[in-house]
Amino acid sequence: MASIVAGLAASHSPQLSTPAELWKLHAERERNNKELNYKGRVYDFDSLADARRSEGLEKQVAPAVWEERHARCERAVDALAATLKATGPDIVMIVGDDQREMFLDDGMPTFAIFWGESVECIPKPEEELPPSLRPARWANYGERREEYRCVPELGRHIVASMMDECFDVSQLRKNPDGRSIGHAFNFVKVRIMRDFEAPMQPVMVNTYFPPNQPTAARCYAFGRALRAAVASWDSAATVAVVASGGLSHFVIDEELDRRVLDAFRSRDPARVAAIGQHELTSGTSEIRNWAVVAGAAEHLELEVVDYVPTYRSAAGTGVGMGFALWR
Repeated sequence: MASIVAGLAASHSPQLSTPAELWKLHAERERNNKELNYKGRVYDFDSLADARRSEGLEKQVAPAVWEERHARCERAVDALAATLKATGPDIVMIVGDDQREMFLDDGMPTFAIFWGESVECIPKPEEELPPSLRPARWANYGERREEYRCVPELGRHIVASMMDECFDVSQLRKNPDGRSIGHAFNFVKVRIMRDFEAPMQPVMVNTYFPPNQPTAARCYAFGRALRAAVASWDSAATVAVVASGGLSHFVIDEELDRRVLDAFRSRDPARVAAIGQHELTSGTSEIRNWAVVAGAAEHLELEVVDYVPTYRSAAGTGVGMGFALWR
């Protein structure tokens, strides 16, 4: 039977693939954001800055701090890439979300499995991206059109197996015309898989779009069912499962991030279930992808490679960058 031999998880924010001296571009973009979620409330940039003034976050945005945290993130990404290559799985299963990239505007499944022969990366023209996203285009949106090899036999088997496990998944066999696989998958292919040649198995979770976002508990159970599906596949293949995205953003919540990591480390479904729907909003919603991998890799030990709160402004905007291994 096939088996999951490793789990990995990484934030995929464009900030990760942007030089530290350009992080200010993200802060400039966020000054116009009127829907910044923090601790159950929605703020505009100025009101959030007022609410967090007593925390002294201005010291977090000094150039030297940005350089140090950028370097830590680079080391963590390198560590994940090295571990994946050393493990040498036959297949890399990537759990990511789609932000209206591949799916059409009138449909967004809660869970979807891709089982075509290949999936396509179609880069966005640079001029269509805001200035803050252009420096990271290479890692998140691609620089050239290309196809990523997939595993249709495994994908189809997972679809059938998940139905037996009472998960009514959607299934896809090709990109809709002109639509690219999302940046959650491109990031893993470019920055973690690198030159490691293995096919990918895309698994898609609706993290962003109400009203059909799964709970953390449902994601964890889905991950467990994924592991059962892999184990029931008549193959000797080894699989690494990778979570793409998170942790808290676009406002950093260090308490939530550490609580989430502790819950995954505990392998206690009740602690995972305690992560509330109201906490998984905006970019923080991508914690759901981690919950899937935590369930799929429940038989392995979690190691947090690093947790790096990369503040972009004194209002506390930024990304709680998380990097983890299950092995």
